[in-house]
Amino acid sequence: MISSLASRRGFLKASTASVLAAAAVPHVFAAESGTLQVALVGCGGRGTGAAGQALSTSNQGPIKVVAMADIFENKLKGSMASLAKRGALFDVPQDRAFLGFDAYQKAMDCLKPGDIVILTTPCAFRWVHFTYAIAKGLNVFMEKPLTVDGPTTRRMIKLAEDADKKNLKCGVGLMVRHCKGRQALKKRLDDGEMGDILHMRAYRMGGRAAWVGRRPNDTLSDAVFQARSFHSFIWSGGGLFSDYNIHQIDECSWMKGAWPVKAHATGGRHFKGESLDQNFDNYYVEYTFPDGTRFTFNARYMDNCPGEFASYAVGSKGSCIISTASHTPGRVRLFSDYNMSPAKMTWAFPQPEPNPYQTEWDDLVSAIRNNTPYNEVKRGAEASLVTSMGRMAAHTGQIITFDQMLNSDHEYAPDVDKMTDKSPAPVPVGPDGKFAVPNPGVTTKREY
Repeated sequence: MISSLASRRGFLKASTASVLAAAAVPHVFAAESGTLQVALVGCGGRGTGAAGQALSTSNQGPIKVVAMADIFENKLKGSMASLAKRGALFDVPQDRAFLGFDAYQKAMDCLKPGDIVILTTPCAFRWVHFTYAIAKGLNVFMEKPLTVDGPTTRRMIKLAEDADKKNLKCGVGLMVRHCKGRQALKKRLDDGEMGDILHMRAYRMGGRAAWVGRRPNDTLSDAVFQARSFHSFIWSGGGLFSDYNIHQIDECSWMKGAWPVKAHATGGRHFKGESLDQNFDNYYVEYTFPDGTRFTFNARYMDNCPGEFASYAVGSKGSCIISTASHTPGRVRLFSDYNMSPAKMTWAFPQPEPNPYQTEWDDLVSAIRNNTPYNEVKRGAEASLVTSMGRMAAHTGQIITFDQMLNSDHEYAPDVDKMTDKSPAPVPVGPDGKFAVPNPGVTTKREY
């Protein structure tokens, strides 16, 4: 039987340095013909989807899921039921399905060097799990965002270097980078078809999201409650801003060919009611690139308001659509005017376009099979940092620079490597029964 959370209270006892020193693994992992085994750590919807996409690379060689881990039994069971439909590609008996904060270790212990672990828990745990994966000599696919603060960003960049030293292949779930349409658009922009990029803008506007309240029979500890509700708490998942918006911030920075150097932002809480989350329900961020070009990002999570999910750029010779109405299909287009009128369209990527959720896995497994360099972690950590920079600018009411965010000493969950279901929550409950929220202009050095 799958054990209960209460009976699996183990925690990571080794420091980052000692864990990395504990395992000596070969520097080359030949996977040309052998079966690649996969462990899934974090069994929510995105983790289950990533495992399914991993199995869809079977045309590159045999692959199967052999172990799974989560801290929530319902997520673990639901994911197992979904993946079991893949037949022989799914081989996870009950004794390789693990629960608890130490379950990630047990799942990875089922693998051999050169296999793959999928890390799709809330990102607060990413550096902890990545550390153990490197020690075990495992290739890694990890979901975005990777970090929510400066200290963990610096740590992830160092871990990326450690992974390179062991020749590990590491993918990050910023799948838009693997979109064939966006890749073609990027080449055309680099070739000067739109001239110099003068301004960029993106929108993620929809209905109310990440609202969270305690149920009368909710017996979870505050730490587990906040880990489960990672869209709602900044320490565990970067809140709504980081998890929802990183893709468009990353794709626009990619098209520009640079990371923004500072962010100036505003936002507020207007319709939260009794929600316990830490998010604003609207954000406006003005990012500035090194050459002075501005990129404005608009986010709103309010019911009964016009919605938009798109990214655009304007250049000295015309304009382009980077995202049309979602992450995929992008349906990228170039125009000779600034109104983006159909009559002025000069190029569009042919439809239908390949699904980037699958192409990112095809690219990762190809690198493993062919032993070619592949490590997206530094770029993923920087994309996470730039997203956090905009979030912090809105939450503090201050102009935040890239260097400020990177070199900040505020680590939002410094003891996450020791967390159990009985640990105190990184955000304690206040006397009013709620959790701290950002207070721009008042709390200016931290987000809460």
